[in-house]
Amino acid sequence: MKIDLETLKVGEGEKLSLADRPTAVAPLYDGKGTYEAALEDHAKQLEKRHERLFANGRHALLVVLQGMDSAGKDGAIKHALRGVNPQGCRVASFKQPTP
Repeated sequence: MKIDLETLKVGEGEKLSLADRPTAVAPLYDGKGTYEAALEDHAKQLEKRHERLFANGRHALLVVLQGMDSAGKDGAIKHALRGVNPQGCRVASFKQPTP
């Protein structure tokens, strides 16, 4: 199942329900080498854009990671967001899910 990334954007003033969003997407890359090259490029772009977002103060990027303990959330953050300055980030934990 391939998802158009545009469908994941949330517009200004738009109500957001995570229940209406996809929880799994198809791989975007055909191999590890392609992925690593793209990740390096994306990290550089993210670093530049993060500075602009933080300086502007009007827009934000929301990243939601959901998983059980030891599911690899911390590693995913460290790996994928390595171009982001932690001083410009806010992290929030959610309580344990209900049965």
